[in-house]
Amino acid sequence: MKQSMRANGKGVLLLAALAFCGGYGHGQTNMDFHKSLIVVDGHNDVIYESILPGRDIGKRMKVGHTDLPRLREGGVDVQVFAVWSDDKKFPKGKAFKHANAQIDALEKMVKQNEGEIAIAKSADDVQQILKTGKIVALIGVEGGNMIESSLENLETLYRRGARYLTLTWNYNLPWATAAAIEVKTKSDQGKGLTEHGKEIIRKMNELGMMVDLSHGGERTFYDVLAVTSKPILVSHSNAYALMPHYRNLKDAQLEALKKNGGVVGVNFYSGFLDPGFNARVEKLYRQHFGAKGNYKLSGTRQYEKLPASIKQQADAPLEKLLEHIDYLVQKVGIDHVAVGSDYDGIESAPQQLNDVSKFPVLTDALLKRGYSKEDVAKIMGLNFLRILRENEVH
Repeated sequence: MKQSMRANGKGVLLLAALAFCGGYGHGQTNMDFHKSLIVVDGHNDVIYESILPGRDIGKRMKVGHTDLPRLREGGVDVQVFAVWSDDKKFPKGKAFKHANAQIDALEKMVKQNEGEIAIAKSADDVQQILKTGKIVALIGVEGGNMIESSLENLETLYRRGARYLTLTWNYNLPWATAAAIEVKTKSDQGKGLTEHGKEIIRKMNELGMMVDLSHGGERTFYDVLAVTSKPILVSHSNAYALMPHYRNLKDAQLEALKKNGGVVGVNFYSGFLDPGFNARVEKLYRQHFGAKGNYKLSGTRQYEKLPASIKQQADAPLEKLLEHIDYLVQKVGIDHVAVGSDYDGIESAPQQLNDVSKFPVLTDALLKRGYSKEDVAKIMGLNFLRILRENEVH
């Protein structure tokens, strides 16, 4: 059934999927339904975490969140592979080269597993690859440091397959400011996009590359909306009202995103979902290590030191993720919410969502929560594919 749904012509992906969902039989299980969906995960850091260091993700691994067998098991049809480069470790002169090295590594992995996965560079490519039954790989560049302020470098990464650029990571750039820095800066002076930053946004619009505002500062967020002619993406962020962290979106930002026609992909990191996560980690660390504990460690490092069984107690309940989805849907509407797990870029995922093989758990939970089949299809993939195509339109 999935293959026949995927075989529809250009521009009818959404209608075909919804028509299928409408015919979902009462005798089928939620797992059957999940397998029928086009599941898109908008953000995964497995390139940096596993592929670049040389791990073979073509085989099931005991480390990390992601490999091809587990993507299959999880019913993930389209995976966005993030190209990430720490601004401090790879400054100007090294960052663009590092980005290309990661794309090289991804291409090598795809070639070694050409029967299982293929890289798409357009919405049409996605549809064509889905017909073959292969996993679709899309590329997202997480951090504008990797273009080194160069429009030529931006175009090169686009030609290599990058279909979104997350403008900043956790550091300011010469042309855009990051949320992690903006929140520490009282003055508004110097925040947001420079004139060159605006030029970069216009170039992205021209190319058909999505502007991703996860990690972007609040001023940067609004400056982009004043310039862009295309729907924005916030690939892996949550609701600030439920978890007041600078990586999450405030209500006014959500309203602006809705007016723009953009999409926000819910992030699975416990620390962006659950206000009680950090205190729970500290309590469990103290209980486990007692006087032998190193209490100078950050909460992240304390979590890493815990045994796996205790980590699971610290992880956010699945309910917290569902609450964020509910809230985002309430604020921006069902057509503007997607999934951006951040697997392999996070230490702690919600309980029951240990790795990419567990995506059926989310579909099941949404259906049991009362979401319609059509709505689940949108959240789990169709909304992301919509703005991918809308950004391509000239």
